[in-house]
Amino acid sequence: MPKILIVEDNEPNRHMLARRLERKGFAVVTAPDGAEGYALARAEMPDLILMDISLPGMDGWQVIEVLKSESATRDIPLIILTAHALIDDRSKAVAVGCDDYFSKPVDFHRLLDRIGELLTEKKPA
Repeated sequence: MPKILIVEDNEPNRHMLARRLERKGFAVVTAPDGAEGYALARAEMPDLILMDISLPGMDGWQVIEVLKSESATRDIPLIILTAHALIDDRSKAVAVGCDDYFSKPVDFHRLLDRIGELLTEKKPA
């Protein structure tokens, strides 16, 4: 069962997304802020990370920068989920090593398809 880490400060959004993913057969770990998200990414080694950008304390960009700089976590597929979509954010996401970028409200079926694609790509041949 693939494990997904959701790093999202909005509690209703975090719980709703976690429940929907669990119903689809994923193990889900959640974090309400960037620092805890970073710690859980290191401790849990999830198969994929869903990362909000606007987080208290350590923001999503900072967490992504650290995760992508470390050999243990750099290859974990990472999708940004954000309500504050700016024109430059998508290109910045690609530049820092993210696998995709979704604006909120997220189309869950499209997100689920993309998660499936990334998890399939990650599997060793």
